[in-house]
Parts: sequence; structure tokens; C-alpha cells
Amino acid sequence: MLRYILQRGILALAVAFTVSLATFFLLNFASDPAYSIAGEDATPEVLAQIRETYGLNRPAFVRYLDWLGSVLQGDFGTSYYWNKPVAELVSDRAGATITLALSAVMVTIIIAIPLGAWAALRPNTLVDRFALTVAVSAQAVPNFWLGLIVIILFAVMLPIFPVSGDDSWRHFVLPAFVLGASSVPAVMRLTRTGLIDVMQSDYIRTARSKGYRGFTLLTRHALRNALLPVISVLAVQLGQKFGGSVITESIFAINGLGRLALESILGSDIPTVQMLIFVFALIFVAMNLLADILNAALDPRIRIG
Repeated sequence: MLRYILQRGILALAVAFTVSLATFFLLNFASDPAYSIAGEDATPEVLAQIRETYGLNRPAFVRYLDWLGSVLQGDFGTSYYWNKPVAELVSDRAGATITLALSAVMVTIIIAIPLGAWAALRPNTLVDRFALTVAVSAQAVPNFWLGLIVIILFAVMLPIFPVSGDDSWRHFVLPAFVLGASSVPAVMRLTRTGLIDVMQSDYIRTARSKGYRGFTLLTRHALRNALLPVISVLAVQLGQKFGGSVITESIFAINGLGRLALESILGSDIPTVQMLIFVFALIFVAMNLLADILNAALDPRIRIG
């Protein structure tokens, strides 16, 4: 098991390094950082002075190595737009995004797993068709449209929850539902498929012969094994929620990392955008690594193979 974890960890580090390399060069070659600092109306003399001051006239690979070395020491650079350390901007807004991402995954669990279990217990019935319809609808509806609809319904017509902000738990109910709904189809279908396979197993027939029925059979025998792949998928979904929070945070005016990314892009703030992309990628890679480890722990055949 330790060897498997080391192998996956080395692969994750290689992916993180590749992402950092691609992010740095794409952002720095897509636009001149000197223009982001001085503005498009700056004179050539001012641009030359800025390149000299910030070391932008050095070779790109040398600048990348300096940036990577600074990141490894905890120095994420200084924002061009806010003129503040990027690490301070990220730490100030990370709490809102973490709360939103965890809440969204909880929404996915609360909706998808019971719905998938309900459909699996009554396959090829109206219940199954209803669950699949809900899954397809959730997958087809874009986040920005669903966000506007829930704002109109539950913040304007029925003023139950706040429209925007992140001051209390009530501010996260609607955005967590919007962000979590996008993951419902995958988790629901996986739960349904896993339960249908498990319910046809020999040990389930043995449990039925012993008198187990309904909810007891589902929770004590079937669901435990059917949810093994779902757990790893949820870990990946959690990583996706961080990067996928840009639209949701913008709609509900949540001061998180997603909204910071959008503001940084609009402000041509290359250091902040660069660091946020790297942070989102690291989180996603870490969640994928966690999913691999969970799969290997739950199914020994994976690490043996």
C-alpha cells in the first residue's frame, strides 16, 4: 500500500509541476505583464523601466524558476491590481470558498444518494424514470441559469434566503444548492448502478433468507458495498467545486477564490490569476490522489494491479 501511495504521489507532483509550467508560460506570453502594471497608454520608456524594476526583461525560464522557488517558500508574489501580497488575498477569501465547496458536496450527497438508492430498489418503474429525469435535467441546466432561477424563487418572490453575501450560513444555502446540483447526475447514476449490481449478489439473497427487508437490508448490507466507488467520486467532485465556484460566487456575490479569480482576470492581474490557477490545480490533483488512495484501500485489486 505504501509503495502504491508513493507512486501516485510522485505522479501527482509531476502533474502539479506541469500545470505550474504551463500556467506560467501561457499567462506571461498571452499578454505583456508590463502593460498590466502600467496600463495600455504607457510610454515605451515607462514600460522599459517597469520591465527593469520587476525583472521582466530576463529570460522567461529564469523568471519561472524564481517564481517557483518563491512559491515553495510561501511567497506568492504581489498583486498588480490590489498592490497586496497574493498570499494575503488568497488567505482572506479561501474560507468562503471552502465553506461553499463543502456545502455543495453535502447537497450532492443529500440529493443524489437517496435518489439513486430509491431508483435502484425499483428499477424500470416510474420511480426509476423520475430519478433519471432529475439527473438528466440537473446535468443539462447551466449553473448561471439555475442560480438566477433560485434567486427569483427563494430570494425575491419568497424572501427566505439572502440574495448575496457570505455573512452567515443562510447566505450559502442557495449557492451551495446551485453548485452541488451539477454533481447530482454522476453520483446518482453511480449509486443506482452500484446498488442494482449489489442487490443481485449472493450475500444479499442470503440476507433476505434471514429475514432482512427494506431499509434494514439496504443500510446494513447493500449500501455499504455499493457506495465504495461513490466515495472516491465525491473526493474528485470536491476538488472540482473549488475551480467551478467562479460562476456561482459571481452570481451570489460571495467573496471567495472564484470571484477573486474573475476580478483578477478582468483586471489583468497576472500574479493573482497565475497563483489561483495553480492553487485550483493543486487542490484537484490532491483530491484525485485522495480518490486513488481510497480506491486502493477499499479494493486491494487496484494496488496489486
